[in-house]
Amino acid sequence: MSDSALPGATAAGPTPFHDLDAYVALRRLGAITLSADGRRLVAAASDLDADATGYVSSLWEVDVTGQAPARRLTRSAEGETAPTFCPDGSLLFTSNRPAPRTPTAPSADRDDESRATPGADADDEARPALWRLPAAGGEASRIATRAGGVGSVWVARDAGTIVLAAEALPGVADDAEDAQRRKARTRHKVSAILHDGFPVRHWDHDLGPGQTRLFAAAAPADDEATGSPAQLDLDDLTPEPGRALDDAEVAVRPDGAVLVATWSSIEPTADQRTDLVAIDVGSGRRRLLASDPAANFGSPAVSPDGRTVVCVRQRRPSPDEPVDQTLWLLPLAEVDVTSNDTGTGGEADGAEGRDLTPELDLWPTDPQWSADGRTVYFVADQNGHAPVFAVDVETGQLTQLTDVGAFSQIRVCPTGRWLYAVRSSYTEPGSIVAIDLAEPDAAPRVLRGPAELPALPGALTEVTATAADGTALRAWLAHPEPGQADRPVPLLLWVHGGPLSSWNAWSWRWNPWLMVARGYAVLLPDPALSTGYGQQMVRRGWGDWGGAPFTDLMTITDAAVARPDVDETRTAAMGGSFGGYMANWIAGHTDRFDAIVTHASLWSLDQFGATTDMPSYWRHEMSGERVAANSPARCADAIRTPMLVIHGDRDYRVPIGEGLRLWWDLVSRHEGDPQTLPHRFLYFPDENHWVLSPQQAKLWYQTVQAFLTWHVLGHEWQQPELL
Repeated sequence: MSDSALPGATAAGPTPFHDLDAYVALRRLGAITLSADGRRLVAAASDLDADATGYVSSLWEVDVTGQAPARRLTRSAEGETAPTFCPDGSLLFTSNRPAPRTPTAPSADRDDESRATPGADADDEARPALWRLPAAGGEASRIATRAGGVGSVWVARDAGTIVLAAEALPGVADDAEDAQRRKARTRHKVSAILHDGFPVRHWDHDLGPGQTRLFAAAAPADDEATGSPAQLDLDDLTPEPGRALDDAEVAVRPDGAVLVATWSSIEPTADQRTDLVAIDVGSGRRRLLASDPAANFGSPAVSPDGRTVVCVRQRRPSPDEPVDQTLWLLPLAEVDVTSNDTGTGGEADGAEGRDLTPELDLWPTDPQWSADGRTVYFVADQNGHAPVFAVDVETGQLTQLTDVGAFSQIRVCPTGRWLYAVRSSYTEPGSIVAIDLAEPDAAPRVLRGPAELPALPGALTEVTATAADGTALRAWLAHPEPGQADRPVPLLLWVHGGPLSSWNAWSWRWNPWLMVARGYAVLLPDPALSTGYGQQMVRRGWGDWGGAPFTDLMTITDAAVARPDVDETRTAAMGGSFGGYMANWIAGHTDRFDAIVTHASLWSLDQFGATTDMPSYWRHEMSGERVAANSPARCADAIRTPMLVIHGDRDYRVPIGEGLRLWWDLVSRHEGDPQTLPHRFLYFPDENHWVLSPQQAKLWYQTVQAFLTWHVLGHEWQQPELL
């Protein structure tokens, strides 16, 4: 395994974290993809757009030997995303860039493009299309469009068969009819959606009227007459899926004949369950592959020989039994094209599956097959990291391949020698690394990706403590370097979201170094409910959010303020989502902090449970009694700490009603002069659960910093300039 030191470098002078404009301008690494022969690796990277109000993505080729710098492949104002290689070495990507000029389309502006393309609508915003960049380079060509835009794309490793997800209105027979109906809605300014079931929203967008369908096409080829790439002939594999394929995860068999996809269904009382189906690409027939009333299935991957599927099987929780997950193996037989199985209900091959990791007390994710099909690689949270593991398919023997950092996006080289992945941590925004399977003790080799690592304004260390029940607790502590401050520094306790999560990977949204650059120490603890510490750590807080998670946070905070370089008289608590819930709970149960920042937070659990975008999940954890016992709103009268409430109106996971009710409960209890109100409410009408646009993110940090300067450092309130 690799060495135990976290990568990263500190700097005594100014860093990008001392300047919010410099921070939001840092390039950000995105998706990576590996060619079928393992010789080419392409990564997406995002930069600020021309007016610094958004991000635009481009594609870069990364030298797999680590010698040459990354080389930019694409340039457009609209950007390119979702890179995927075809077997012939050509590169697919999605983009809403305009079509290039051709003899039959003399202008490439939006109006000409929409007239030349049956699926486009000049009255609507440009929608992503599928593009192909030849293996030899040159100009990219648009090879597929849909009226509802092109979403995710998958390619059969050997055959080159393309499967893509795209939205279509219910009942339409083809793309032309879909485009016509969309134009009619636009022309009449109709945005209404009629629902006949659940769900109706997801994260930050309304579901419908379009439904996600899966389309398939043969490997792209050049038109014999013109020599230019031909348009794909897309076959609709799922004409009327309802909401079954929203955010579908798909794997295509190497020969392109069968695909495996997640298939969501609604049960009585509006419960949701996710099964796996196998779909015959030639006929569109589908067969239920894995279904279990007690489990959900996801993240499928098909073995190189096409005979087996590995996936994640997640046990559905109850108020008494927390969620758990493992890797599951399933046989993948041919789909009977004469079958009438619709993929809903009935027997499934899931009964024939077997647990590949029964002894692993961690949660495996992102399984990937080795080139010879004998090994499955995966990632799992573990003690503040997320290493790469390998499991032998025949024997079940587990091997940990990496030590430090949080790994994602495993890509397996067909030679069997290398694994490529993205590694991040709280000292590393994201590096593309090569893991040498022939040298298990060697550290991952960092490749020269498109984004450089920024210098940090401090150092990262660990804080440990022991809970009252004997559980070992740990946290990351980001703090200024020794000697940079002439006195102990104030402490910010940051509580992660989830709640089933861990502070182990870099976050652009909750980035502690921006606060370290302002002279704070930032504590990032993993209390009860955190992942990477075994099932018992989850069980300690399951259905009892105000219990062990709260006492764990107070215990680890005690350990942090006991350090000589931390000032226990100047502290604040912050969190978003579940972290915001905990911030609210802390506010009602202790006055030890000088200020509390609560973002996208749960306040009244009875109200939240019925208005979130996925109420069926939460009711599996919280019974009525637990909802009442764990609702922060019931302790509103006890709050004495100044609070900064932050919420976005487009947040459907934690709806705006939570923030509005919390704000009312704060201001209605303030009996003094309204001018002396110690609280503030930062409201974003057009942001969601996260604050994503760069200028809004700057304003978020400016307001948080101003609020903490006011209440933690004791200075006068200074309102940010643009508010």
